[in-house]
Amino acid sequence: MTDFLPMTKEDMAKRGWEQLDFLFISGDAYVDHPSFGPAIICRLLEKYGYKVGIIAQPDWRSTSDFKRLGKPRLGILVSAGNLDSMLNKFTAAKKYRSTDNYSPGGQAGLRPDRATIVYCNRIREIWKHTPLIIGGIEASLRRFAHYDYWSDSVRRSILIDSRADLLIYGMGESQIKELAAQLSNGMNITDIRDIPGTCYPTESIEHLWDYIETPSYQDVTANKVQFAEAFKTQYLEQDAIRGKTIAQGHGEHYVVQNPPAMPLSTADMDEIYDLPYQRTYHPSYIAAGGVPAIQEVKFSIVSHRGCYGSCSFCALYAHQGRMIQSRSQESILREAAQIVQLPDFKGYIHDVGGPTANFRQPACEQQADRGTCRGKQCLFPNACKSLNTSHHDYLELLRAIRQIPGIKKVFVRSGLRYDYLLAANDMGFLRELCEHHVSGQLKVAPEHISPKVTNLMGKSGKNTYLKFKKAYEQINIDLGKKQYLVPYFMSSHPGAGLKEAIELAEFLRDTSYRPEQVQDFIPTPGSLSTCMYYTEIHPLTGEKVYVAKNHHDKRLQRALLQYRDPKNYNLVYEALSKAGRQDLIGYEPKCLIRPPRNKQPITSVSNGESLNKSRRSNSSRNQKTKKKARFNDY
Repeated sequence: MTDFLPMTKEDMAKRGWEQLDFLFISGDAYVDHPSFGPAIICRLLEKYGYKVGIIAQPDWRSTSDFKRLGKPRLGILVSAGNLDSMLNKFTAAKKYRSTDNYSPGGQAGLRPDRATIVYCNRIREIWKHTPLIIGGIEASLRRFAHYDYWSDSVRRSILIDSRADLLIYGMGESQIKELAAQLSNGMNITDIRDIPGTCYPTESIEHLWDYIETPSYQDVTANKVQFAEAFKTQYLEQDAIRGKTIAQGHGEHYVVQNPPAMPLSTADMDEIYDLPYQRTYHPSYIAAGGVPAIQEVKFSIVSHRGCYGSCSFCALYAHQGRMIQSRSQESILREAAQIVQLPDFKGYIHDVGGPTANFRQPACEQQADRGTCRGKQCLFPNACKSLNTSHHDYLELLRAIRQIPGIKKVFVRSGLRYDYLLAANDMGFLRELCEHHVSGQLKVAPEHISPKVTNLMGKSGKNTYLKFKKAYEQINIDLGKKQYLVPYFMSSHPGAGLKEAIELAEFLRDTSYRPEQVQDFIPTPGSLSTCMYYTEIHPLTGEKVYVAKNHHDKRLQRALLQYRDPKNYNLVYEALSKAGRQDLIGYEPKCLIRPPRNKQPITSVSNGESLNKSRRSNSSRNQKTKKKARFNDY
């Protein structure tokens, strides 16, 4: 087809359809691009002959909008969208976000809280017995009993609360093809229990064999040690080759997870990305100004999936998996040629990569036969001796893309693992990256520099970052280029207290770096760090972990990372005083801030106002003197 998928009855009529095979309900606006999960799933079903329609961002306040395309023949697919709906709506401080990049015009409020559950319960009001399947990252990462940051509670599996028949976790292409085939052949949804990469509810687990039963929802709600134990099992069994079936009780029901789906082959990946996407948002959104999220990906190319970096705060291991799944260079070059033909293309490919840009191949040959190493990581605490560190294929790919007529520049903007690059011990790749593929700034993510924190994050330490920074800067000097390294840092991650935040602030002082943005740690469902945040236990080791949970404590850490900002003065003063680091308050070069001008102790700065009031009360100075004095204070 050379058109968008149906969103109205009129669209169906144009195709000569009276009834859909599958109805897809999405929490995002409809963007027909391979960076959007609903588009991939629907286009793949279309290729295999199924009639698919999309209802994007339905009005959940009644059932009428869900009936727009009629009752489908085989089933209803529900996804909250490209992000967890709570993360999409709320900040780390649990405040409403003012915009939603996945909605027309960036308008916020077009989806409900916990969208998957709300949509499914509306559907059950209309069609009680139609097969109902949930998927996407919200369903994927909430498939077991899980900690929910926004309610500060342990919630049941989303499969139970949504009353769905089946949950697809992971990326979902192989699962949906198999599920569609079985439904089309007349199988009852309640009998479909053997598809890898799916979870199902059941009243009994007597039919299972070679499985692990984790502590139940009731157990993990009552006991944090049990929560950590359940998470540990779920984490360690997340492998398509060696992983076992997992069951978790939920009252009178169980949630059963089949082992993950096998990694996609290169041919499978090519098939997915060669589908006839329109590569933009649906025309019905033009009047609203389009869908902002397309801007980040419209001229970017996904070269692979999966990540064996295993950062503790990232749940990709539970969604895309640790095994790399790569497209062929031919498929990628075909997509690049398509992008060149887009009417608004200016000659710049914004990115070529995946979760980690320079992971283009499996970590090692052994993974194909025995899966990933249980309880071990490929890069942390040190690079495994079996790790394949060659960047040759990725470099060849970048060279080939930049040779395509009409392409002026090819940039690399997705995450780059500099510890992996250093492990390759080949500065030729870094030199070519700096020469051809950096757009003035290279963004990397050391996240923190305190060993206590980076060890809990599963990240390389300060010295590795400094080694890379030195190499990057020297190469740019050699090339005669003024290009900068932009490191991202995270505040309030488990393990980080005031001591560690001050350690990071001193590092920023010593490296003369002023971060414009600092990401507060958000305990999103499914990650190792979230388990640590909730339980204050490292689930893999059993060690106790300090966690900053109080909102004001988090503000103190964040302020320390931006200690030069005058707005943060009160918070920084309080943090340094609490930590007993008054040595950093003064006029010496190593000090972070100057003493308060009135030389009176700040008794309470929780609202950030007391010191400012003190200054405003000093009315003897004229306005010019005030401005000069305030500048000199910081």
